[in-house]
Amino acid sequence: MTLRSLRAEALRMLMSALAVVLGVAFIAGTLIFVDGMRAGTYDRAAAFDRHTDVGVYADRAPLPASLVERVRAVDGVRAAEGELTGAAGVVGSDGRPVLGFGVLAAVPTDPALQSYDLVAGRLPTRPGEVVLDERTVAEEGFDLGAPVRVGGASGAARAYTLVGAVDIANTARDIGGPFVGLVGADALAVSGVEGFDRIMVAADPGESDQVLAERIATAVGPGPIVRTRQAILDEAVADAVRDVGQFNLVLLTFAGVAVVVAAFVIANTFTIVLAQRSRRTALLRLVGATRGQVFRATLLESGLVGLAASVLGVVVGVGLAAGMTALMARLAVPLHGDLTVTAGTVLGCLVAGTALTVGAALVPAWHGTRVAPVAALTDAAVQVTRPAGRLRLALGAVVLALGVAALVGAALAGQVALVALGGVLSFLGIVLFGPVLVPALVRVFGAPARRILGVTATLAVANAVRNPRRVAATATALVIGIGLVATFVVGAHSTKIAIERSVDAQVGVDFVVTGIGVDLPAGVVDALAARPELGVVHEPRTHTVGDVEFRASDPALVDQRLDGVAGRVDRFGPGRVLVHRDLATRRGWSVGDIVTLRGQPFEVAAVVTGAGGEGASGPPGQVVDLVAADFTRLFPDVRGYLAEVDPAAGVPAASARAAIEEVLADYPTVNLLDQAAYKRMLTGTVDMLLAFVVALLGLAVVIALVGVANTLSLSVVERTRENAVLRAVGLTAGRMRAMLATEAVLTALVGAVLGVALGAGVAAGAMALLARLGGGEFILVVPWGQLGGVLAVAVLAALAASVLPARRALTVPVVEALAD
Repeated sequence: MTLRSLRAEALRMLMSALAVVLGVAFIAGTLIFVDGMRAGTYDRAAAFDRHTDVGVYADRAPLPASLVERVRAVDGVRAAEGELTGAAGVVGSDGRPVLGFGVLAAVPTDPALQSYDLVAGRLPTRPGEVVLDERTVAEEGFDLGAPVRVGGASGAARAYTLVGAVDIANTARDIGGPFVGLVGADALAVSGVEGFDRIMVAADPGESDQVLAERIATAVGPGPIVRTRQAILDEAVADAVRDVGQFNLVLLTFAGVAVVVAAFVIANTFTIVLAQRSRRTALLRLVGATRGQVFRATLLESGLVGLAASVLGVVVGVGLAAGMTALMARLAVPLHGDLTVTAGTVLGCLVAGTALTVGAALVPAWHGTRVAPVAALTDAAVQVTRPAGRLRLALGAVVLALGVAALVGAALAGQVALVALGGVLSFLGIVLFGPVLVPALVRVFGAPARRILGVTATLAVANAVRNPRRVAATATALVIGIGLVATFVVGAHSTKIAIERSVDAQVGVDFVVTGIGVDLPAGVVDALAARPELGVVHEPRTHTVGDVEFRASDPALVDQRLDGVAGRVDRFGPGRVLVHRDLATRRGWSVGDIVTLRGQPFEVAAVVTGAGGEGASGPPGQVVDLVAADFTRLFPDVRGYLAEVDPAAGVPAASARAAIEEVLADYPTVNLLDQAAYKRMLTGTVDMLLAFVVALLGLAVVIALVGVANTLSLSVVERTRENAVLRAVGLTAGRMRAMLATEAVLTALVGAVLGVALGAGVAAGAMALLARLGGGEFILVVPWGQLGGVLAVAVLAALAASVLPARRALTVPVVEALAD
């Protein structure tokens, strides 16, 4: 009976199966793609340790060069060399820095430790030589034996002789920028650090790694960490797999959202289909079928649908993973691997998809067994519209109110958990209270349509709200996906505006010079300050000691950021400091007092408040501002990551930019930005993250819209005779299409509006919480254009979803439909 029912109603189950296909495809594609990454990870994790038998790792302080000699003298050590990784830049053949974050590494000179794959030339063997990755060599047109300028944190770039090119593709050192390999002494000099990250050791033939590690541990003493070859490999694989696992978790989180939406669609589909089978079910009960048999038959049907859809989903997922793998490889992204399909992944996806379908059908199947046998003798079973229970509605109202209260209280209490709890409770409240809320909104949104389309829209509204539970379930599926999209859209836009306002408040100059992933190189600020075209050249630096944050500030800029509470800010200069109000109150300092800071006397020029005083990296308000020279005297080793630059009086901005670019040509790890570009750099990550999230959540929205089309299609089947009567009394084909399109649009619009409202509420709670924790102002910016675009997409998709149901409603001849 179940198999024959499936064959007879295959088209009815097609759309619900599509929801399962999409959900399983997302999971399968993610797992297959990540399996490929993980498989490649094992091969690449220890690419530079193929000949390392023992490693000595720095714990807190770098390992000095003298320790390398001590390890080299241990009995059983064939070779030992120091290694470090850091940041460096390469000046291209056009005199400009090669784009991308450059990885610097100390390359072993002893062949017993060399694990690099040479493409051309050789590895450096003495100071003054450099090896680059083959991509940089090819793109810049460098020739072996020619000079290449390399610079890092220690200062300006200097020339090194290019002696070789290496293949680092798909390794931990392939992160998109150039790779720079130097001998140990040169790597230390370029990076500006005092010692190595680790010491690589090759053992004599036949020497036990464990025994040698014990000897080395005795020689180096306490502090450094000694690892055997196996421990090194295990650690490398663990680090790499951990990164892949985190990426996998992110993808599976979004896949989980898609699956939850699919579950709503499947449950709604089975509810409608089983309601339409009420007379058939009653006939089965009349001839002796038990409730258990009917229940088991429905679950068997859902299991078969889920299994078939899961098989197709796995096939689609393989194609999706293949496409992602090819795309990653084409974009030269390090995070990729080969397509890997495992039996465990396939079996797991089949079980998950089938279990999802059966689980979603449980409640509809249970309700479907409650049809009395006597219902087979009446027409009452054909249109079953059970109202929502009073307990459910009351509980929904309470839960929705609690969710809203939690979102409001999140900012006041400063609790992250309250934001998540408020979002979840608000959604659950919408689900429970939906049978009242959704039809009411359909009527409200349908009012303008009734004025424009008249009776056609009136019929559409009546059809949409005739079964409150059905329309609520259909709209709720959209609330999940669009709610999450709205949360990220509003949150991202508010974050960007907050960043831009912060830059406006704290950066009052035309140009910003930033280090690319590192602090500013030594000497770059002095070189800029020496240029006559430039006026203000300031390197903001901070250092916290105890409960006080010391900050290097420029007298020409402080009045833009700080407000004087007592004293005069313009008296700020050498030997004088600005003390923020909170610190002055706690310490009892007043204007004119001589205070001792780090053993040096300073006069308090003014007590101030303003940018950075509250919510700085130290305790709120515990800030002291000093001029750059005084800060350097107290903390000579502290450097900043950017410099603020203004043109000199009367110098055009273009001339100042040219002067800065001329200086920075010698510093390849430094980037020049104007204020607008600096804002774009800070907000670029937000834009990229938002695009990634919206793309992943888009599948959940698509599945929900499939649910709208599915509900409408099944409703058309249910209303076959009714639609025939309408056509018989004069409803034209165009008005029939308009009626169904209006019904679909109203359902989708209500779900989208509720989702946007929920998302905006969660985003508001999150932004208020961040403002409280960070000590800044609360900024909530609603991007009406983007949210309007989300609503427009939902409406257009709903219009498209109504096409096939309308065609089906008009295909059946009127006389035949009347006899249905």
